[in-house]
Amino acid sequence: MIMNSNNPFFKTKSFKENNDGVTHDAVIIDRNETMTVSGTINKSFLMLILLVASAAITWSMTNPIVFAIGGAIVGFILVLIATFKPQLSGYLAPGYAIFEGLFIGGISAIFEVAYPGIVVQAVSCTFVTFMVCFGLYKYEIVKVTETFKSVVVASTLAIATYYLISWIATLIFPSFQPVHYGNSMMSIGISVFVIVIAALNLFLDFDQIEKGVQQKMPKYMEWYGAMGLMITLVWLYIEFLRLLSKLNRK
Repeated sequence: MIMNSNNPFFKTKSFKENNDGVTHDAVIIDRNETMTVSGTINKSFLMLILLVASAAITWSMTNPIVFAIGGAIVGFILVLIATFKPQLSGYLAPGYAIFEGLFIGGISAIFEVAYPGIVVQAVSCTFVTFMVCFGLYKYEIVKVTETFKSVVVASTLAIATYYLISWIATLIFPSFQPVHYGNSMMSIGISVFVIVIAALNLFLDFDQIEKGVQQKMPKYMEWYGAMGLMITLVWLYIEFLRLLSKLNRK
């Protein structure tokens, strides 16, 4: 049985193989019509360029919070649509990069004002983490087994549940302060744990993209795979920002 990545884009049946070993209803004719690793990488780079260009817009604003929140909401909506309509990924993925860029730019600007230099540190940490994980996966130093998938998915769901409960609790009880707030050792430890799990999700994403290529998924799944990978990278970057801000306060 193939378990899927926690990444919402890899949870749909688009990245699953049916019982007959046939993917989708279409009949694959030649390689130019199927998903490739190089094609997914190229589209990932294009999405990154769009995200950075969009982030520059809110980065230069005096009060970027409105655009940051709007970008986050629209980006989330595009994620939901693409989850159920992966064939539209060619349009949704670039849109996601643009709107998520507005969010990233706004949040980054706010953190940079509070802690000068933190954005460069967070970007560097995210890049190094990605390259290390990619190298470990490529050279099979870390293998994505079923046990590995189970642990990472369970941990990610636990984090998501904890964040959701904490958010609801702060809405109901305004004076309530979740454990991961502040700069206590416990809070810093939680941030480190979350970053580790986010990084491990990269291995699941790499594995699912590779499986999509092996199963000869349609060409539009390159956008779908690139979009899923970008979601994990954005999560990782945000968590690095949070950890570094705690260490700066410490």
